[in-house]
Amino acid sequence: MNIADIATTEFIEVDVGTRMGKVRSMFEDGNPKGIIVMNDGDYEGVISEREILQSHVEDDAKVAALTKPSRSTPSPKVDRQEDVRETARVLVESNAKVAPVFENGELWGVITDDAILEAVLENLDALTVEDIYTADPVTVTEDDGIGKAINLLREHGISRLPVMNENGFLAGVVTTHDIADFVIRENHTTTTGDRVGDSDRLLDVPVYDIMTSPVETTTLDTTAEAAVERMLGNDYAGLMVTPADDDRVVIGVITKTDVLRALTFTEEEHMDVQITNISMLDTITREGIVENIEDVVDKYQDMQVMHAHVRFKEHQERLRGTPLVQSQIRLRTNKGQVAGTGEGYGSENAFRVALDKLERNVLELKGVTSDEEYRGQLLRKLNEL
Repeated sequence: MNIADIATTEFIEVDVGTRMGKVRSMFEDGNPKGIIVMNDGDYEGVISEREILQSHVEDDAKVAALTKPSRSTPSPKVDRQEDVRETARVLVESNAKVAPVFENGELWGVITDDAILEAVLENLDALTVEDIYTADPVTVTEDDGIGKAINLLREHGISRLPVMNENGFLAGVVTTHDIADFVIRENHTTTTGDRVGDSDRLLDVPVYDIMTSPVETTTLDTTAEAAVERMLGNDYAGLMVTPADDDRVVIGVITKTDVLRALTFTEEEHMDVQITNISMLDTITREGIVENIEDVVDKYQDMQVMHAHVRFKEHQERLRGTPLVQSQIRLRTNKGQVAGTGEGYGSENAFRVALDKLERNVLELKGVTSDEEYRGQLLRKLNEL
């Protein structure tokens, strides 16, 4: 299946010279998944609400400040005849919800994550939430400030945080959209002279004041098809995952991005590896990353790995010009998830530290048994796309 019939010519476009204040208002008024940025008629990149929230760019700055190579993720772009799988990969690796679609070298329209998920919905009955969810989610408490929530969202590259009450039970959820909506709304009531002081106070506002409650939840045995239907039907980007017998306890999160990533699962000889922020690779290549992860997994012949996700995040700190980088490696195996995280100066050093941590954590899963019949059924279903 290609994207020719599910892409759309309807999208929002701005020039690199547009004020950031105007762009922020566009997100508030229309809640787009992303805005296409052009430079004298040439495609420059995509701006997301998350990127705006996590940036420190002032309202009077130009959009160009967010599309410089040093500040942005690789600009996603796909051909109108591109395969659904590859398009899903582009969205995941670009950390985007929308990508521009080109035809004969010219910008034709856009493709969104929702359009892809709607197109493949009936094929998702081969997956369950347990197959693709993210375990051990990062959380905040009701009394934590918005500033802490923003830092956690930025640090972990995520879009939502479960909010826990004083008893440790699920009380709500706060998302990048919740925070952006609140900050933009409050900033509209301030003057330029008051902005700095008021912004500091905004960061201290408790998460409780802006969180969404009650929370939409799902369970591990729910089909991915049913979970996606709920997300699409209610315009949610994700659901909290709880035990079947207690919806107050959070054990994970499932998002549209998790489902898109599952669409890239393959039965190829080499492990399928997804890399987020691939532009940060320096002295290590995609091939090198795959080989190193396979070397670790091959030590434990009874472990069946369906998919690997490697994420890089650059910090402000530098050593002789080399940035401090955080790397996270997450494997989805036939018996659950296992991850390793590390930091180092440069992406290769960070990856090596994360790989060492991953290998230690893999030891805990060395007794797993495979379920090839189920895995084969799942992958064959997805390969029909």
